[in-house]
Amino acid sequence: MTKTLKDKISDKLVNAFLNNKIISPIPSRFTKKITEADKFRKLCESKIKDPTIGFKAGGTGIPLMKKLKEKEPFIASVFKKNLIKSGKKVKINKYTLGIELEVCYLIKKTFFTSKGKLTNSNVTKYISHMAPCIEVVGYRQKRKGITSFGDLSSDFGGNIKFLIGQKKKFKKINIGNLKTNISNKKAKQSVDGNTNAVYVNPINSLRFVLNKVKKDKITLDKDFYVFTGSTVGVVPIIKKGIYSAKIEKLGSVKANII
Repeated sequence: MTKTLKDKISDKLVNAFLNNKIISPIPSRFTKKITEADKFRKLCESKIKDPTIGFKAGGTGIPLMKKLKEKEPFIASVFKKNLIKSGKKVKINKYTLGIELEVCYLIKKTFFTSKGKLTNSNVTKYISHMAPCIEVVGYRQKRKGITSFGDLSSDFGGNIKFLIGQKKKFKKINIGNLKTNISNKKAKQSVDGNTNAVYVNPINSLRFVLNKVKKDKITLDKDFYVFTGSTVGVVPIIKKGIYSAKIEKLGSVKANII
């Protein structure tokens, strides 16, 4: 059977994802509208054999949402190859957009047998642990900047690597107003943030992701992570080396950018 252009382009992007390569930008017809970008992302994700270990929320900053005229964030699957331990090396290139600091939740697999829509109140019963997380974001294409959420969504959500700090057993805290910071001493770079920058708050972002997962009828056979979005925006990487990050009451996490 002759492959469609969409299939051929998705094969190229999947190969780039698996082998850490950079390809020419994919046609805008697959990225301009978030609905088409999501379809393209799902096609690419379906071709990955690597285990899915969780899901991410992207575009959770409300000012960015308004600027790009988007109504809500987007989600993407996170694969095992993209998850590494705190402090490990992450190789970047000129198409890397930057580094983010997020609240991450470990969700019980019992979520997949839940009935009805999740709310900010009932979603917490599925949380096992919580932790600070660094996400390095960027493209596998010769593309710079963001013109739409579709740019990121279509390219595996724009996630390069996730690094998780020490997990803590979940307890209810005022997650919508915690101070955050990410810094690189060598570069004399320090950026403050707050968890209230994440789609109202990280619990609200978590609820959004899980309802999307439920709507897409995705199931996993184990506990999984949800990465809720950046508390500091996309921080540009101005110098390689150690980026240290911390979230008040949650702890710290590091990434060695090379």
